[in-house]
Amino acid sequence: MQDMEDLYQLIAARQKNPKKGSYTDYLFTEGLDKILKKVGEEATEVVVAAKNPDEGQLVYETADLFYHVLVLLVQQGVSFDQIKSELAQREGKMSDFKDRPEIKNL
Repeated sequence: MQDMEDLYQLIAARQKNPKKGSYTDYLFTEGLDKILKKVGEEATEVVVAAKNPDEGQLVYETADLFYHVLVLLVQQGVSFDQIKSELAQREGKMSDFKDRPEIKNL
């Protein structure tokens, strides 16, 4: 089984050397708008799956979301190392989030 970084590298390799007929090639051929649409769809499916009792569906949809986000990163030229570096910079930091009053009457 691959880890996220391995999957990122595979997707990047497929962008450079397309495998005609593959789903990854289809996404890169269709371009950024299609990739963004898929990321949005998959994110919504993760939210819906999380509200249902079927853990397997959440796992399935999360895997789809991770894959499509990695395709997006490759498409936009953002390296996996950049993401790891950003996460490392956040480690141990306190959040700036503060409790906010509830918004009513939307």
